[in-house]
Amino acid sequence: MTDTYDFIIVGAGSAGCVLADRLTADGRFRVLLLEAGGNDKRLFVQMPAGLGQVFYDQAVNWCYETEPDQRMAGRTDYWPRGKILGGSSSINGMVYIRGQREDFDDWARLGNPGWGYDDVLPYFRRSEDNDEGANQWRATGGPWQISGIKGREQPVVSLALQAAMAQGWPANPDFNGERQEGVGLYQFSFRKGQRTSSATAFLDPARKRRNLTIVTYALATRIRFTGRTATGIEYRLNGKVLTATARREVILAGGAVNSPLLLEQSGIGDGARLQLHGIEVVHHSPAVGENLQDHVFTGFTYRTSIPTLNDRINTWPKLILQGARYVLTRTGPLTFGINQGGAFVRTRPDEVRADAQLYFIPLSFQAPAGGKPTGLRAHRFSAMTINASPCRPESRGAIHIRSANPDDTPVIHRNYLATENDMRVMIDSLRLADKVAHTRPLADVVEERLFLPPGELSDDQIAQWACSTGRTTYHPTSTCTMGPDPARAVVDSRLRVHGTERLRVIDASIMPLIVSGNTNAAATMIGEKGADLILADHQ
Repeated sequence: MTDTYDFIIVGAGSAGCVLADRLTADGRFRVLLLEAGGNDKRLFVQMPAGLGQVFYDQAVNWCYETEPDQRMAGRTDYWPRGKILGGSSSINGMVYIRGQREDFDDWARLGNPGWGYDDVLPYFRRSEDNDEGANQWRATGGPWQISGIKGREQPVVSLALQAAMAQGWPANPDFNGERQEGVGLYQFSFRKGQRTSSATAFLDPARKRRNLTIVTYALATRIRFTGRTATGIEYRLNGKVLTATARREVILAGGAVNSPLLLEQSGIGDGARLQLHGIEVVHHSPAVGENLQDHVFTGFTYRTSIPTLNDRINTWPKLILQGARYVLTRTGPLTFGINQGGAFVRTRPDEVRADAQLYFIPLSFQAPAGGKPTGLRAHRFSAMTINASPCRPESRGAIHIRSANPDDTPVIHRNYLATENDMRVMIDSLRLADKVAHTRPLADVVEERLFLPPGELSDDQIAQWACSTGRTTYHPTSTCTMGPDPARAVVDSRLRVHGTERLRVIDASIMPLIVSGNTNAAATMIGEKGADLILADHQ
């Protein structure tokens, strides 16, 4: 079975939903959107605090696992990625952070014209409906609903913010405003007790258009080529192999894991690696799957003398009560994300800009014990967590296919804390996090730091803790990196795959350097700008 479209988009995630909306808006083009997962209309997806339930749910989640890393105490790492309409924006923590001005100016400096901060700011603003109102950085009227939580944060978070400012760090009412550095409450992609994902913001308004076809549970297995020109996609649906033809372009929007995998399965990648797996080489592109960047995080847990979210959801009766409250009234603790406040700080005075992110979390988790993990459970006592994450890691990992079989899991080498500076920033970040906990007024309610010896920790103790507990912040990027040199980059500044025709990658995998902070906002911006690049080429 074959059908023909103008554009085929593979992946209905943060960027893919934006592309589907923008490319079908004026009715000129027929678009096919393929998604390996299913519908996003699920209670625990729509519920902001449903993260704990979807975190390990294979119905909505790829549930990837990395390779063991000897530097990280020989551990693997669990990588949840969205397998659902909306992609990871349907299962993430909803924190809305764009990144620093300098992040995007660095992209342009690396040979990517049109990607500096002043170039991309209009795309951030075009998406946004911010309940704080409009100014030169924020906007209202866009499809993506962004909300603040001022006055609704948990008491222990307010104390943490005050303790952080007592370090001399400035208050910052908007991390996405004039500057990122400082202390404040996060903004979130939710509104009136419901998650705002790329699916709800961009895809839902486009669903009724006759020129958009959405196919769920469709696993793309190969890009079809004539020579080096992309002509369509093979995908599997209900046990059948189907083919869709693209008159104009094939667009990969599967994210930092799935986009490089599909390229390799289709013959675009390092030639020697592809030949090893018996895949015919369409184009030798050694950068595919390389340059993986991610934010590693870990933190400290503190028992507190005042109640935290633990006390409201740490037993099944309490969860059921709050669940009923949510369903009936859309109020209560389940209408919030857990990373309520935080800070972007310089770990040392000579840093020219903030290089670490702190999260003040009025909750603490215990991992599922034994067997198949099904969810995260709050501790049975009052406690909070302060996590730390270096913003701009130097370490680079890689993601590649395990075999020619598209059903095989990927090989993910995260390679965290591989440089001396990355480890230094991690140690300094954690030391700052612990200093906040031991500064009044937060120190007045912190009873003890758990799981580690009391008192000041040495650098070696902190480094060992980071290596034995550090894990992904769920921000993988850069595996189809953008740049002018085909030997070191996968796409050019117009997101066209080097060495091919009519093939683009438009998602977080194209970031030359990871942004400072959470990545979902930047991924959505990439979808917005990518759509404009395509429309400009097909006027």
